[in-house]
Amino acid sequence: MPDILFKLIKFAIVGTSGLFIDFGTTFLLKEKLKINKFIANAAGFTLAASSNYALNRVWTFHSQNPKIFYEFTFFIIISLLGLAINTAILWFLTQKRWRNFYLSKLVATFVTIIWNFTANFLITFNL
Repeated sequence: MPDILFKLIKFAIVGTSGLFIDFGTTFLLKEKLKINKFIANAAGFTLAASSNYALNRVWTFHSQNPKIFYEFTFFIIISLLGLAINTAILWFLTQKRWRNFYLSKLVATFVTIIWNFTANFLITFNL
């Protein structure tokens, strides 16, 4: 099995842990603390992205790059672009197609995972 497939599987496992962080944070902020759903979504996504960086650096990509600041910066930039993609899809599905928020968030998250893996594989962990 090619190395990239193993990395994709590991990335997906890490992403699953991030999914729990993301959805848990979003639910807590949106439902319990009554914070705006888009702000709650951004906060959940940001916490998950930070956790995902640490886990992907060590476990998925086995990065030994001593320039952690640059690597993390690229990871966060890619994650922010992912957040923009995620938010745009979430907005479109909930505001224009009148879909359930959490079903829409799941679709947006899936698309964002594809973006994040590809960009991080080609850029962040290839510096």
